[in-house]
Amino acid sequence: MEPRNQTSANEFLITGFVDFPHLMFPFFFALLLIYMATLAGNILIMAIVYSNKQLHTPMYFFLSNLAFIDITYTTTTSPKMLAHFFLPRQLISFTGCLSQMYFFMSLASVEFFLLAVMAYDRYVAICYPLRYIYILNNVMCIRLAAGVWIVGFIDPIPYVTLVSRLSFCGSHTINHFFCDLIAVMALSCSSTGTIETMTYFTAVIFGLAPFAFTVTSYINIISTILKIRSTEGRRKAFSTCASHLTVVILFYGIIISTYIRPTSTFRMNENKLMSLLYVAATPLFNPIIYSLKNKQFKNSLRKTRNRHHI
Repeated sequence: MEPRNQTSANEFLITGFVDFPHLMFPFFFALLLIYMATLAGNILIMAIVYSNKQLHTPMYFFLSNLAFIDITYTTTTSPKMLAHFFLPRQLISFTGCLSQMYFFMSLASVEFFLLAVMAYDRYVAICYPLRYIYILNNVMCIRLAAGVWIVGFIDPIPYVTLVSRLSFCGSHTINHFFCDLIAVMALSCSSTGTIETMTYFTAVIFGLAPFAFTVTSYINIISTILKIRSTEGRRKAFSTCASHLTVVILFYGIIISTYIRPTSTFRMNENKLMSLLYVAATPLFNPIIYSLKNKQFKNSLRKTRNRHHI
């Protein structure tokens, strides 16, 4: 067994944007605008759903959960990243690093499962419309949402526990914008084989399993839609799940292309910019996608805006 904390890592130095000195100010203002727009967009979704009774349905209940996840997800990293632009040394304590890692991974896991639950919601709505309100009643929706949050926050505990026991004998400089699991493991002089094995094992359970469930749900959804005889009927049926499908493709596509590959093939400088897509951009895109593609939500937004103008 590796000795525990052979050299104590009281704090880490995060490189952040030092590799791109000529882009420091553009990056800062871009990240600030994205973060503010993310907060505004997702808070708007939650407010519109809460204030419009016609949106008090399972679909929008889960959408409100997604909006809240996106707010907390980006808040675990963005404020710290923005603060680092004004600090001479971008330091984070070991405890702070583990905390950031835990909440970042927890919220990502919650979103994985929530997207699967939202796919199930669309599956029931389109394939079993007459039983929809009975299958996804209020109690079931609350149970599904609670289960998603509980499982999501349990998922990273083994990772963070094992990382806390690693030895850091050399550099404490994290070549990333935040305390990413792989970037931190790269600094350890302990064997990280157990964590890597666990990563691939749990990726199947907590990543590929909900992804497979989501894909299966949409195969059944599309099969059902194709059986609808009228073109207008098919269009209306597909429009009810187009927003969610777009979000699923965006989220899973970025995560899989970034993480689902051997750590030996990772090049941190290449992945740092890619990571900004799921850290900052994805939480911003979700409210935009739902606002643009969901007709019922757009109508509710228009009514709310007109009500405030009167």
